[in-house]
Amino acid sequence: MELRTRLIELARNLYWTWHADVYHIFQDLEPELWRSLSRNPLAFLDRLSDEFLEQRATTRALGSRITRAYYTLRDYLENENTWGRRNVRSLRIRPVAYFSAEFGLHESLPIYSGGLGVLSGDHLKAASDLDVPLIGVGLLYAKGYFNQSLDSNGWQQEHYFDADVELLPLEIANDYKGEPLKIVLETANEQAIHVRVWTARVGRCRLILLDTNVEENTDEIRQLTAQLYGGDSRVRIRQELVLGVGGMRALHNMGIQPGVVHLNEGHSAFASLELARWLMERDGQPFDNVREFATSSTVFTTHTPVPAGHDRFDSALVEETLGPLREQLGLSLDEFMALGRTNPSDGEETFCMTVLGLKMSRYRNAVSNVHRRISRSMWRSIWPGKAMEEIPIAHVTNGIHVGTWLASEMDRLYRRWLGEDWQEHMHDPKIWEPIDEMYDEELWELNEILRGRLLDFTRARVRKQYEARGEADPTRNPQQPFLNEWALTIGAARRFTPYKRLDLLLRDTNRLDRMVNNPDRPVQIIYSGKAHPRDEEGKSMIQRIFAVSRDPRFVGKIVFIEDYDINITRALVQGVDLWLNTPRRPHEACGTSGMKAVINGALHLSVLDGWWAEGYDGMNGFAIGEGGEHGDWQQQDQIDLGSLFHVLENEVIPMFYNRDEDGVPREWIRRQKTALKTLAWRFSSHRMVTEYVKSCYVPAAGDTTSSFSTTDSQVLDGRM
Repeated sequence: MELRTRLIELARNLYWTWHADVYHIFQDLEPELWRSLSRNPLAFLDRLSDEFLEQRATTRALGSRITRAYYTLRDYLENENTWGRRNVRSLRIRPVAYFSAEFGLHESLPIYSGGLGVLSGDHLKAASDLDVPLIGVGLLYAKGYFNQSLDSNGWQQEHYFDADVELLPLEIANDYKGEPLKIVLETANEQAIHVRVWTARVGRCRLILLDTNVEENTDEIRQLTAQLYGGDSRVRIRQELVLGVGGMRALHNMGIQPGVVHLNEGHSAFASLELARWLMERDGQPFDNVREFATSSTVFTTHTPVPAGHDRFDSALVEETLGPLREQLGLSLDEFMALGRTNPSDGEETFCMTVLGLKMSRYRNAVSNVHRRISRSMWRSIWPGKAMEEIPIAHVTNGIHVGTWLASEMDRLYRRWLGEDWQEHMHDPKIWEPIDEMYDEELWELNEILRGRLLDFTRARVRKQYEARGEADPTRNPQQPFLNEWALTIGAARRFTPYKRLDLLLRDTNRLDRMVNNPDRPVQIIYSGKAHPRDEEGKSMIQRIFAVSRDPRFVGKIVFIEDYDINITRALVQGVDLWLNTPRRPHEACGTSGMKAVINGALHLSVLDGWWAEGYDGMNGFAIGEGGEHGDWQQQDQIDLGSLFHVLENEVIPMFYNRDEDGVPREWIRRQKTALKTLAWRFSSHRMVTEYVKSCYVPAAGDTTSSFSTTDSQVLDGRM
C-alpha cells in the first residue's frame, strides 16, 4: 500500500523529529494514540490498519500532505547544492566519526539522560542539515535512563523499562560483505564481549548503536548496555570499551575509514587507542610511530568542569578490561596507565578517561569561553612548564538545533519576516535584522498563545501525577485556580545536582511569597528535572521543590513536572516568558536550555556562567550578579540569592507588567527582539558545527585544499 509505505519511509528517518510538517501528519492521524506511544511513529503505525489510514487520509485531507512530505524528504536527501558539498569535499571520502555515550534525538528513542545527549543529537542533526559527512557512534540502551515519579513524600522513584527494539527506527548493520555485523571484544579474564550493531538514519547522517544483548554473551554481559550510567566502575569501563573500541571496529568492518575521530567527552576515549592499533596493524609500525598520526586526526571535547565528573579506573580494572588491547599496542601496564595519568610516573594515580582523550588528540576544546579557562586550570599539569594561556585547550561554544526546539508558530512568524529559507541561513547575523520591523502586537499575541498551551500541558501532567499517587487533583479546585493564564511564567528545568541550585529561589519562601502572590503582578514557576539515582543531594533538592509546591501559599503557582524528557523540554522552552538558570559559577560548562527558550521568544535570566557569560550584553536578557566567584560557596549562594530576587523584583517583573494602552509590554518586547538579533544566530548548532568543520575537522583530515583559514585550527591545537 503506497500510503503506508510512504509513512513508514518517513518514520524510519529521524528527519521527522525536526520537521513539524511530518511530525504533525502522525499526530493528526490519531492524536491520543500518538501521545500514548511516546510519539514513536513506527509503534504508532504498527497499531493502525490500512483501512484506518486510508479513511483518515481522506477525511482529514492528509493524503496530499503525506505525498508532499515524502517528496520533500527525497529532495532533502538528494540535494547536491549544500554547504557541506561546497566546503568539505575531503570528508566525503573519509567522514567524521562522532563518538558519544548518549544521543538525545527524540523521547521515543530513550538513549539519553540530559544535556550531553541532547547536544550530541543536535550536533548530528546540524551536520545533516549542512551536509557534513558525519557518523554518530553510541550505545543502544534497552532500558534507557529511567522514568521518574515522586512518592507522597516527594522522593524520586526510578522505574526502568525494556524498549521494543523492533519498534524503534533501527536496522541491523551489515559488514562490508553484506552480512549482519557482530564484533567480538576480548578481555583479560577471557570473557569475550559479543556486540551487535544497529544503524539509524538521521536525515543525511547515520547513527551506529552498539548492543551487547545477544545470545553469545553471559547474562551479566547482556545487561552491559541495558542501562545508561548504571552499575559500578566495572560496568562503566566495559561500556566504554564497547563504545570506543567496539565502535571503531564496527566502522572498519562496515567499510568505513573515518578521516576524523571526534570524541565527545571522555567516555569514548578508548577509540583513539583502537585507531592506533588499527594503524599499527595496517602499517606494521610500533605504537610510538603511529601515535602522532592517530592524535593528529582526533578531536576531543571536554564538558565537565567538576573533577568528580571524570571517569577514573584503577590499574587492576584497566588490565582486566583492556589487557588484550594493551598487548596488541605493545605497551607495558605502566606505559598504558601513563596515557591516562596527569603525572605519568605516579604509580598511585588512577587512569582518567579525560586525560587519555587530551593526550591522544591534537584538537582539544572546552564548550564555552569560561569553561576553557577552567579546563586549562584543571589539566595544566599534563603540560608542565606551559603558562596558562599556552595550555592547548581552546573552546567551541555549544549551540542548539533550532528546528528541533522551535515552536511551529514561531517558525511561521520567522518565515514571514526573515524569508521562507531563513533556517538555511540562520547562522548569518544579517538574516535577523528584519526582526526590528516585526509588529510588537504580533509577537506578543503569539507569546500568549504559546504560554496558554504550556499551561494546559502542565495541568494535564500534574493531574496524572496526583492521580498516580491517589491524591485529590488540585488542578480542578474552583477555589484556587491552578496556574494563571496571564501571569509571568518562569521555567527552570535541568539535571538536579547541587551546583545547579535549582532550588535557589525557594531558600527564602517569605520573600518568594510576596513576589509570587502579588495580586497585580503575579508570578508562577514551573520546574522539572531528574537527579542521578545515586545523587542523594539532587533528590533532596527535588523534594524541597515538591514540598513548596504543596504549601498552601504556592499551590498552583510553584509546580513540578515529573519525568523530565525531551517532550517536556519542548513544551517548557516554547511556552515560558522567562528561562531561569542558577548554576554556581564557574561550574556550568555551557548550558543550552536557555538558548532553546530564547529562539522561542523567551528572555533569559542567568548567572554569568557558560554561554551566558558570552551572550549577555545588558539589553538581551538579565543577569544574576556580575560574574564574580567567591571561595566560600555558601556565601556565594547568599549573594546570588539576593541578586536574583533584586533582578526579578526591580527589572523583570516591572518590565513584563508595564503595558501601554493596548496592553502590550513594549520594553519587554524590545528586549525580546534584541535577544533574537544578538543570540539566535550565534548559539545555533549550525554555527557550532561549521566552527568544528573549519577549526577541527578540515585540518584533522589533512585537507590542504580548503579555503578555510588555518588560524582557528592553530588555536585549537595549541600552536598559537
